[in-house]
Amino acid sequence: MSFFSRFSLFGKTPHHPKFGGLEILKYIGPGLLVTVGFIDPGNWASNIAAGADYGYTLLWMVTLSTVMLIILQHNVAHLGIATGLCLSEATTKYFRKPLACSILSTAMLSSVFTSLAEILGAAIALNMLFGLPVKIGALLSAVLALVLLFTNSYRKIERWIIGFVSLIGISFIYELSLVHVEWGEALHGWVVPAIPDGSILIIMSVLGAVVMPHNLFLHSEVIQSRQWNLREPKVIKKQLRYEFFDTLFSMVIGFCINSAMIILAAATFFQDHTPVTELQQAQTMLRPLLGGNAAMVFALALLFAGIASSVTSGMAGGSIFSGIFSEPYDIKDRHSKTGVLLSIVVAAGLILFISNPFQGLILSQMALSIQLPITVITQIYLTSSKKVMGAYANRKASVALLALIAAVICYLNVRLFLSVI
Repeated sequence: MSFFSRFSLFGKTPHHPKFGGLEILKYIGPGLLVTVGFIDPGNWASNIAAGADYGYTLLWMVTLSTVMLIILQHNVAHLGIATGLCLSEATTKYFRKPLACSILSTAMLSSVFTSLAEILGAAIALNMLFGLPVKIGALLSAVLALVLLFTNSYRKIERWIIGFVSLIGISFIYELSLVHVEWGEALHGWVVPAIPDGSILIIMSVLGAVVMPHNLFLHSEVIQSRQWNLREPKVIKKQLRYEFFDTLFSMVIGFCINSAMIILAAATFFQDHTPVTELQQAQTMLRPLLGGNAAMVFALALLFAGIASSVTSGMAGGSIFSGIFSEPYDIKDRHSKTGVLLSIVVAAGLILFISNPFQGLILSQMALSIQLPITVITQIYLTSSKKVMGAYANRKASVALLALIAAVICYLNVRLFLSVI
């Protein structure tokens, strides 16, 4: 399928953007869709564990992860804009088949682990709201996500979900004014890296919760939904510029929300020396703001976050699997449907064997960080190749920066490996 024919999947044809103020505002969206993925239940668990166990010490991982995320998401969006291919399609086209299949197989696994965290978070929320057993809640959440994906009805409620989750994020940030925060320690934690004894698992889970492999695949796909005419170099350059604004704006929002979660956990659980063993405990962080309704609001936020991010992880799974067959994501196509089913159904099946939901969330995010170097190195190769990107290939400075990010990720993975042998 050609680049321009894929726009028919969205019911529109390419157009010439005016690049006025209103057009810029209209362009904000793909980044926010990705942002939903990294304020998901897996993030909630990782951030709360980081703050409860280590106070403000691990805030630097949110800073580092967000900076890396901005650079990587912007870079992979360039791939989609300049080539008309998502990351999965480009991998299939420009790598030898055995290598491409190996890379994309691990990417599908990362989508499964992402969906596991999202569905599990929604199941925990249903348990808090209605007392449903987590495993039954997981099956119901998986079915709901599949209905939203296969009927495309998620597009109708997508803005409401993002809006609701954003309001809860704002409530986390606002609550910072209601609790005693050691801002000096928080500032130190944001900028000074430290790896306390026994913290590498949490560090890797924070990394995997923020810089998520499936989001790199998803962003390169959804960035093409704007239907901008890309035949003119002038249009491409302007689109790349406004895409960066969208990415930066969205990722900064995610940085604030993730930081607020760690700070609140540090100011409540760590301050009181209270270990966190289940996500349900975290609703106590909202009590200063919401009083007796804290548990209900927290559970509702967790439910919406879980369902919203289950949809995006399912889309990513569909994009990855369809890319193996050199096709764009289209929920009406059998390859996209298969990818969605693999991501959601396998994840729901794995949840049936998890005895500790909170630990399952943490470990799922760690699994994402282990796969991350494969996706990042693949992305760097593709976006640095003139054969792939033409005039829009990475410059030497960009290659060096991306290589540094890949090196940091690999270093942290080595530290994780050494800590468990």
